[in-house]
Amino acid sequence: MSAPILLYDGGCAVCNRAVQFVLRHDRRGTLRFAMLDGETGRRVRAGTPAVAHVDSVLWVEESGAGTVVLDRSAAALAVARYLGGPWVLLVALRLVPRPWLDAAYDALARRRYGWFGHAVSCPVATPEQRRRFLDGRGTGG
Repeated sequence: MSAPILLYDGGCAVCNRAVQFVLRHDRRGTLRFAMLDGETGRRVRAGTPAVAHVDSVLWVEESGAGTVVLDRSAAALAVARYLGGPWVLLVALRLVPRPWLDAAYDALARRRYGWFGHAVSCPVATPEQRRRFLDGRGTGG
């Protein structure tokens, strides 16, 4: 079973900060990252019609049943579950109906550039962190 992949918008400042947060709190160090508009992101979206036009964070993992791709709030909760520790408490949000969670996610996503701007630079990643980014790219920008 391969390590999960988090696909994100490399031009989004919020997304880039979230990736940096995950890198700091990832105890396992196995989660991989790729930008939605990169080769890996395009391949995943092309192979999963339900998310082909989604402009959202995507969680991609292999399971016994094949490739599982989660988007929006489900992807965010998968990250919380993966991080474990105190972050796993956020998984309790699954008790909230998914349409409500996705509506909140979508509201933030629609305003993310206006509120937080675009990513203008890439944080310096350690060699170990760089190996976790697919498509030979850093964290964005």
